[in-house]
Amino acid sequence: MKNHRIAALIDRLLVTGISLPMISFRLLSALREPGMELTLLIQVVIMGIVEGLTEFLPISSTGHLILAGSLLNFTGEKVKVFEIVIQAGAMLAVCWEYRVRIARVILDFRTDIAARRFVVNLMVAFLPAVVLGLVFGKAIKAYLFKPIPVALAFIVGAFIIIVIEKRHRRMMYSRVDSVDDMSVVDAFKVGLAQCFALIPGTSRSGATIIGAMAFGLSRQAATEFSFFLAIPTLLGATVYSLYKERALLSAADLPMFGLGALSAFISAFLCVRWLLRYISSHDFMIFAWYRIVFGVIVLVTALTGWVQWAE
Repeated sequence: MKNHRIAALIDRLLVTGISLPMISFRLLSALREPGMELTLLIQVVIMGIVEGLTEFLPISSTGHLILAGSLLNFTGEKVKVFEIVIQAGAMLAVCWEYRVRIARVILDFRTDIAARRFVVNLMVAFLPAVVLGLVFGKAIKAYLFKPIPVALAFIVGAFIIIVIEKRHRRMMYSRVDSVDDMSVVDAFKVGLAQCFALIPGTSRSGATIIGAMAFGLSRQAATEFSFFLAIPTLLGATVYSLYKERALLSAADLPMFGLGALSAFISAFLCVRWLLRYISSHDFMIFAWYRIVFGVIVLVTALTGWVQWAE
């Protein structure tokens, strides 16, 4: 009976999934109306792809969006809201990838202890970033959402990844091998690690995955919990940003935001599938070296004036 209920819930999701091509067609049609430039369409799609490809890798989606927006001259207060809202598209990619697990948790929440513990762990890990984000969010946006601070965070984060990876290699075994084995204390520690992601260029997924590994989780468990934690984190950020900046937005912005989220969904889904295969036989060192190279390039081009990074 339980399996039938899960199957029924997944069928509803499948119906939604089938409608995605129609949604994308309508969004494209709306964007092609007079007054909506082709340049804006390209910018929106590129930003969505950047968000989806970088959200779940330990390389900072926010940092890449700031730099990509600067290069594309796609900046401003409304763009900052756009960058947060399209994270919902990436979040939906995780929901789709783990739809069976999520459906089981929803259906078994009242009767299954493991399902309730899983939800409690997510909420416990989610709360620290909420509190610190509300307190320091305005100052962070004012002073750190700029190319040079982002580049520095790229480089510092890279060395942290290298240190944790080398330590992880020396470990004979992981204390926690599965998300289901995590305690509330483990979840709270990962939540504290996620707070570092408030600094643009740090990487939410990088902070949670590497932090979880430092606290004794296996690479697989750390990565999966980071994926699940993205659901309340990105959803909360999207809802809060839309509410807070609602005066900046209008119905005319819906196609732009929708297409950006759709682009993020598609690219994030492909990225999540790839990353799950990758971590089965690789570590995260390649991302550390990427962060160093990319951060140095941004610093050099900014300090020499070779690239005029917009702020």
